Amino acid sequence: MTTATPRPVAADSSATDPLQLIDVDHVRFYVGNAKQAAYFYASCYGFQVEQIADLTTGSRDAAHYLLTQGNIRIVLTTGLGPDHESMRHVARFGDGVKDVAFTVFDAAKAFERAVANGAEPAYAPVETTDETGTVVTAGIRTYGEVIHSFVSRHGGYALPSLKQGGRFMPRFRKVDSFALNEMNRAHPCGLKYVDHLVGNVELGRMNHWVAWYENVLEFKLFKHFDDKDISTEYSALMSKVMASGNQLIKMPINEPAAGKKKSQVQEYLDFTGQVPGVQHLALRTDDELSSITELRRRGVDFLAIPEAYYDQVWERVDSTLRAHGHSVVREDHDRVRELGILVDADDEGYLLQLFTKPLQDRPTLFFEIICRRGSQSFGKGNFKALFEALEHEQERRGNL
Repeated sequence: MTTATPRPVAADSSATDPLQLIDVDHVRFYVGNAKQAAYFYASCYGFQVEQIADLTTGSRDAAHYLLTQGNIRIVLTTGLGPDHESMRHVARFGDGVKDVAFTVFDAAKAFERAVANGAEPAYAPVETTDETGTVVTAGIRTYGEVIHSFVSRHGGYALPSLKQGGRFMPRFRKVDSFALNEMNRAHPCGLKYVDHLVGNVELGRMNHWVAWYENVLEFKLFKHFDDKDISTEYSALMSKVMASGNQLIKMPINEPAAGKKKSQVQEYLDFTGQVPGVQHLALRTDDELSSITELRRRGVDFLAIPEAYYDQVWERVDSTLRAHGHSVVREDHDRVRELGILVDADDEGYLLQLFTKPLQDRPTLFFEIICRRGSQSFGKGNFKALFEALEHEQERRGNL
């Protein structure tokens, strides 16, 4: 059995930009039953159940399942006793995102810089080493109970090795046989990496967290949408998109806005006791039609887009593309309508997107499946149709 020894670690002074974020290292979900959740994400969304850390590998306090697809890494964590932090978290909020972790060159130095910039520590830098290599992690607190871990990888745990199927961290072992892995290799869903992650915060707190990302992680404002952009007759929200210096990591932040009825952000907050958190992960695909076809075949529930949406979408999208010298949407229009996919365009190109219904019974966490054909926006032209679809689901749940 591998013996991994965690120990405190000091910063390596060789890094030139401590907060240069290389990648979304992983997204950690706290869940009530990691084994069962792994089957759900493998069966419905095509994730490989790649590695596991549990009692058999010396992980005595919690079980961790590493799910992968393309460059997406999700870790499902379940406590093995009532005192593990995940058990309280799940009891209060249900399954959801606890940690959005970033790969950096030096986790200790990134942590020191973030704390110097005003971050509240979640945990100090810890180095874990075994015969494969070394992983250093450190964490800071962001909105609600979400944290950002910094992860630096060395030896056999280096990011290039991990992307090629190498071990994730000490105490993780490869899953030898899992029937759904074979099925997923034969019938891929085509999800490539995390495009962005959206946080919902309380009314009046969006600008506070915008400033936090600017000051602590040295992000910049990428896009801004107000209640005139994202509204219907009944509800509205406001959103600002924050991006890392290289624009690789994007973190939109939403807050509710005044409306006749309750917005999706307020519904989220009502089910978390007004505690902010991650509302959805947008997962990128290179072929929206193929991915949505396969996901629908597997039984994934998506929001139902009103049929009237397609009466006007092509004129709006194609005219925008032509006005900026771009080719029109190349995907089959009839197939886009049959699959219920949303389309939008801007001066850079177009995108296709579709949103799942909540991943569990509480109307909190969901996925977005997005394909970009040049556009780096977030589907502003689809906001009204999307909100109407969301409002329909809220009304069915008695929460509008």
